[in-house]
Amino acid sequence: MKGLKQTLKEVAEQGVTLTRAEARHLLGEILASEPGEVDLEIAGLLTAFATRGETVEELTGFAEAMRARSLPIPLTDEERAALVDTCGTGGDGLGTFNISTGAALVAVGAGAKVAKHGNRAVTSYCGSADVLEAMGVPVSLGPEQAVECLRTTGFMFLYAPALHPALERVQGIRRALGFRTIFNLAGPLTNPAGAPAQVMGVYSGARVSLVAETMARLGVRRAFVVHGLDGLDELTLCHESSVAEVRKTGNREQGVGCSVRLFRVRPEEAGLPRATLAELQGAHSA
Repeated sequence: MKGLKQTLKEVAEQGVTLTRAEARHLLGEILASEPGEVDLEIAGLLTAFATRGETVEELTGFAEAMRARSLPIPLTDEERAALVDTCGTGGDGLGTFNISTGAALVAVGAGAKVAKHGNRAVTSYCGSADVLEAMGVPVSLGPEQAVECLRTTGFMFLYAPALHPALERVQGIRRALGFRTIFNLAGPLTNPAGAPAQVMGVYSGARVSLVAETMARLGVRRAFVVHGLDGLDELTLCHESSVAEVRKTGNREQGVGCSVRLFRVRPEEAGLPRATLAELQGAHSA
């Protein structure tokens, strides 16, 4: 493998794309580097990805590196196999109430076992952690506490900063850049509990297929990647939504055993009336 600084410069300045293995190794080196050591080069890398668009190989490698460094959640294989996550990218900037958390709680009420991965608000009024905290739910749980919560209620919240401590290395750089980076896409793909089923909203229609193909390579059993044509990073009631369905069709590795189907849905197909964006917008978590 090339040196860290050299690889960062090649991607940022020469438009070089990375293989899955290269991306995985690169992020590992970034997270192990000393603060201030290559911060400018890391910022250049994230800017280059955001400008030209991430490849499936790059996003897969980053997600794998992040998964490898998250704190493990001590579940049985049977418990893990039953989990679903509704974590999305956020970042649509439209100020809706926290739809993914509401969906997670409705799913629990219907009998699902939910491992809700999430964080505090960035562009919205309230992130998953904010709204759950306002409801009296402790959000910054350790792995054992989260498992106890799941076994008691059918729901556990996986607070990203607490369970991905290695990512603290790049938090300051991301804040300074002030725009969405590859981490906004990779984060929801790194559920620490390894939930094999997921509904993931993305902030851009151009990222729907990218994320779905990445999920296939990561071995997701069943997933829906969604984006509202009105800009929502959710299935929307205001317009049609773009959807990519990921379905595992075999046990082969590298995503070969997964199919990806792209389609659109309208609210009327689910028997739901159309709404206006104003009806979906919220305020602070309380």
